[in-house]
Amino acid sequence: MKRDFIHVDDLTPDEIHQVLDLAREVKTKFKRREIFQPFANQSLAMIFAKPSARTRISFETGFTRMGGHAIYLSPQDIEIGKREAVKDVARVISRYNDLIMARLFAHAHIRELAAHATVPVINALTDYNHPCQIMADIFTVQEARSHLDNLKIVYVGDGNNIVHSWLRLAARLPLHFVCACPPAYAPEAATLELAREAGLSTIEIIHDPMAAVQDADVVYTDVWASMGQKHEMEERKKHFQGFQVDTRMMDAARAGALFMHCLPAMRGLEVSDEVMESPASIVFTQAENRMHVQNAIMLFLTGQG
Repeated sequence: MKRDFIHVDDLTPDEIHQVLDLAREVKTKFKRREIFQPFANQSLAMIFAKPSARTRISFETGFTRMGGHAIYLSPQDIEIGKREAVKDVARVISRYNDLIMARLFAHAHIRELAAHATVPVINALTDYNHPCQIMADIFTVQEARSHLDNLKIVYVGDGNNIVHSWLRLAARLPLHFVCACPPAYAPEAATLELAREAGLSTIEIIHDPMAAVQDADVVYTDVWASMGQKHEMEERKKHFQGFQVDTRMMDAARAGALFMHCLPAMRGLEVSDEVMESPASIVFTQAENRMHVQNAIMLFLTGQG
């Protein structure tokens, strides 16, 4: 049966741990420069409606190092949902390739792509969620702490696609997850309810970031205006006053707390330069781990994990 990765909770808790273990193995192989080519003579179609340097580089580098050929399809190559029906794109690309990765605006498009493709489809981001990022994040936290026990993650900023993925992860793994956001920028109510109904994690929505970060093991932020929202930046700056992660905020967290950001970062807005460059920052390890975790997801979906 074909498996896709559209949401973090498409995986069971055991499968999440299986992917994390596999990512650790793959990362070790890459660091040792071992020859590891499970995708020899296979191809990955990479559909981009939303451009991203990190997503392209991490998928293309990882798949190539594993022996495969990655094909970049720019927003102009496939105007998904405009020039051609999504279900037609899915079926045609499936005839040429062994996997499909897509980074899109509309979440409905990734769901339709997966429904009609005959090869595994990986969600590399939609406006609704970002499951590959959150899998890389939890892997990075586990790597830094050596465990995931009694973990308090505090996200400071817009209740966006990153938050939706953290909430869906909280429906699979026990976490204390706090989203500190302005009232008008809370995460989707249905996703919040999904996480709470699972009854596995402690979930909080707080509008005071300094109160939220008390006892945090991880302080996480993202840009205040994502791609497609940049025209709202000046208005958003008014709402996000006091939400910058700076040294004062990090000092309010637990001693030894880690700082994370999914990048790109707007230094001086959602995070200070001092925090980005501080010993607490694991941002660039987090970015590197995108490749290793995505490799593990591709291996898992193709039955090679």
